[in-house]
Amino acid sequence: MLACNCYVLAPRQGADAIVVDPGQRAMGPLRRILDENRLTPAAVLLTHGHIDHMWSAQKVADTFGCPTFIHPADRYMLSDPIKGFGQGLLVGVGRLAVAALFREPKQVLELDRDGDKIELGGVTVTVDHTPGHTQGSVVFRVEQGPDQVAFTGDTLFRSSVGRTDLPGGSGRDLLESIVTKLLVLDDDTLVLPGHGERSTIGIERHTNPFLEGLTA
Repeated sequence: MLACNCYVLAPRQGADAIVVDPGQRAMGPLRRILDENRLTPAAVLLTHGHIDHMWSAQKVADTFGCPTFIHPADRYMLSDPIKGFGQGLLVGVGRLAVAALFREPKQVLELDRDGDKIELGGVTVTVDHTPGHTQGSVVFRVEQGPDQVAFTGDTLFRSSVGRTDLPGGSGRDLLESIVTKLLVLDDDTLVLPGHGERSTIGIERHTNPFLEGLTA
C-alpha cells in the first residue's frame, strides 16, 4: 500500500545478504527471494525512520537474528513511527493502536559517523549522512566491481527529490546533501530510490527539474 522499494543485496547465491528498507508486507516476498537464492540476512539497513521504510524491520531482524542499522537522529521512530509524521496524523486511540504494533529490533546499531564503511556479509557499505528528508536520512553506497550503486531512500528519486514538510525536514539541508553527497558521484552511478524506478546520477544531474542549476 505504501509502495516502498525493498532491496536485497548479496555477492552471490548461498551467501549472507543485506536487506534495505523492508516496508509493509515485505516479509512474504523477502522470504521467497531469500529461499530461492539460499541467502541469509546479515543486516537490515534503514535509509531513514519513516514507517513505510521500516514497517517490517523488527520482524525481519528478529526473525533472522541480525542487527538493524539506523542513524541515531531517526532511531526514535522505530518504536514511535507516527511521531515522524507530526502530531496531526493520528491522535488518541488511533495513535496508541499504531504505536502498539511497533517496537525496536533486539539489535540496533547506530550509523553515527558520516562516511563510515561497514562490512556486512562480504560487502562493504559506505554510509553518507544526507539530512533533509529527515534529520537522520542516509544514503548507502556499494561498489559492485567497477560499478557503484547508491541506495538513496527518500533523498533522491527519478525526476524528483524527497519531501521536506514533515518533522525534521529541511529543503536547504536536502539540496545541500544532494549536492555534496550525490552529485559528486560518477554519472553512471546507479540510483536505487525508496520509491519509483531506478535511475543514474547522470540522468538526474541532467534531467531532474529539482536539481536544475545545482553543481557539486
